[in-house]
Amino acid sequence: MNNITSILKTFLIITVFSIHLNGYADEYSLSSPNNRIEVKIENNQKIQFSVTLNGNELISPSSISLNLRETTVLGENAVVTDMQREEINRVIVPVVKQKSETIVERCNELRLIFKSNFNLVFRAYNEGVAYRFETHFDNRIKIASEEVTFNFALNDTAFFPEEESFMSHNERLYEKLTFGDMTPGSFCSLPVLVNTHSGNHVLITEADLEDYPGLWLKANENHTFSGILPGVALEEEQQNDRNVRISKVADFIAETQGSRTYPWRVMAIGETDADLILNQMVFMLSKPLQLEDTSWIKPGKVAWDWWNALNLYGVDFKAGINTETYKYYIDFASKYGIEYIILDEGWYELGDLMSINPDIDMETLLAYGKEKNVGIILWVVWKTLEDQLEMALDQFEEWGVKGIKVDFMQRDDQWMVNYYWKIAREAAKRKLLVDFHGSYKPSGLRRAYPNVLTREGVRGLEHCKWSNLFVPGHEVTIPFIRMVAGPMDYTPGAMNNAQRRNYRPINARPMSMGTRCHQLAMYVVFESPLQMLADSPSNYLREPECMAFLEKVPTVWDETVALYAKVEDYIAVARRNGDDWYVGVMTDENARAFDIDFSFLDSDEYTVESYQDGVNADSYASDYKRTISTVSRNQHVQIELAQGGGWAARIVKK
Repeated sequence: MNNITSILKTFLIITVFSIHLNGYADEYSLSSPNNRIEVKIENNQKIQFSVTLNGNELISPSSISLNLRETTVLGENAVVTDMQREEINRVIVPVVKQKSETIVERCNELRLIFKSNFNLVFRAYNEGVAYRFETHFDNRIKIASEEVTFNFALNDTAFFPEEESFMSHNERLYEKLTFGDMTPGSFCSLPVLVNTHSGNHVLITEADLEDYPGLWLKANENHTFSGILPGVALEEEQQNDRNVRISKVADFIAETQGSRTYPWRVMAIGETDADLILNQMVFMLSKPLQLEDTSWIKPGKVAWDWWNALNLYGVDFKAGINTETYKYYIDFASKYGIEYIILDEGWYELGDLMSINPDIDMETLLAYGKEKNVGIILWVVWKTLEDQLEMALDQFEEWGVKGIKVDFMQRDDQWMVNYYWKIAREAAKRKLLVDFHGSYKPSGLRRAYPNVLTREGVRGLEHCKWSNLFVPGHEVTIPFIRMVAGPMDYTPGAMNNAQRRNYRPINARPMSMGTRCHQLAMYVVFESPLQMLADSPSNYLREPECMAFLEKVPTVWDETVALYAKVEDYIAVARRNGDDWYVGVMTDENARAFDIDFSFLDSDEYTVESYQDGVNADSYASDYKRTISTVSRNQHVQIELAQGGGWAARIVKK
């Protein structure tokens, strides 16, 4: 009897212990709804995660932790006290439609609750994986550092936008390097795209960045990326109206509320290059809408002055930063239904937003714009705006200004990240749109405050004014990397076009490398709800055929279809706005041919207005041919692109 009792006791102990392990084990797994992606989490002395796609390991075990300044490391010797699983299946209706009218968010979530007042949340989407920390402390805390690692294979390849310091516009070229070829210690801004040895893609970025510094990645010797984050700024040195350098940094990265969520570490995953074009994880993972009234938020196109150096001709006034010049911009915008013009640098005395250039009659200009149904957006330096915030924004509201273009932040430390949120919030109070230049990458602010229509943080067309390193291959790389994070104010639209052998960077008379149709296609391929027309109105007015396309092309989309896609080589997308479809095709420095399949159309017949590279576009890049034809969903059209070429089409029901 004693033996039976002993056996029963032993069985009971084993059973209880097994139940404990099953409930709060050292290993956990989470799969995407389609079961193709799996993330595994191990909790031993350290917390590590790994990611597989179709059984192929994309990211090998990688350590993560959140390190408090008070020597507490959340993630070392951590004890799980509870575990929660949730299936998320919802439809998001964005105020501003970047890729689609609605977004279906479907994922599986695992929340691990730890004894040390923190949680770790993982989500597995069909489109990728994300994780974030949550803390639950009563008082404010200081974060000394965050351990973020991504372990890849030695022969995996990354598109690496290397940086030189944390003070950066994040306008880099992407160098394609294997992990074995990377210089240990070199670091980059986000997003970063990794092509794995299995042929799949992992794009690393972040979402829901608020009251916390931005994430950067450093290359290490053991084919690993580790996260680095700028420290809290203790002292600053203002060098001029726009450059404010941090001269003293704290030994911690954030001081913040003790109970909060932290930014999502996002791994967007693509089995094909085209998957990256359709990925909307950053938006899905970001803070929901914070505005009650969004009816005043109007996306649109913008006639821009700075890139074309105000080069007007055939006019009877002296072109420059003056009232007559901007009336001309307004007349041009009104003629083609362009919603806005921008007054860039020069409209105010640098350092004082209340001191208007005496050659500009602002009230007359704003009244003229209102009469012509053209809104005015004002460029401002961030530091001057910060110094005069209430006064300046109140004045802009009183004038009837439609938006602000805030420039030269060049940082993403905790204070500066909070500055973006403050500007979005204060601008929204006054019904002002926002375009951030000199900025870090998008990380979800636009979902909470959709008045933030676009931002730079990309090596855009402005570099044609001073750089001969600007090649079409870059322009078919950024849609797969930078654009995955959110809209990019690339500022397309050059009407002076040249092939490499004829190209010259001329600041006051800029041209673009690649063909005219390459530029037109950007208006379909590049996503920006506030889309610039960078060239001179005088140049556009002499191009009525091109303006027939630019006049109609929208800046927001109800549906996106990826037709062809290969990072740094080519891209072809079809986008729908209402009943109309648009197609944009771009290639790198190589001439290419494509078969365009129109099966994305419905059963009706359509009229196609297309713009293709001219027969001489390989030598004279501005050469193009416009054709009008009929097409149905059962048809295919063969197109040919010159080197650096493009093809653009507007497709309308007959």
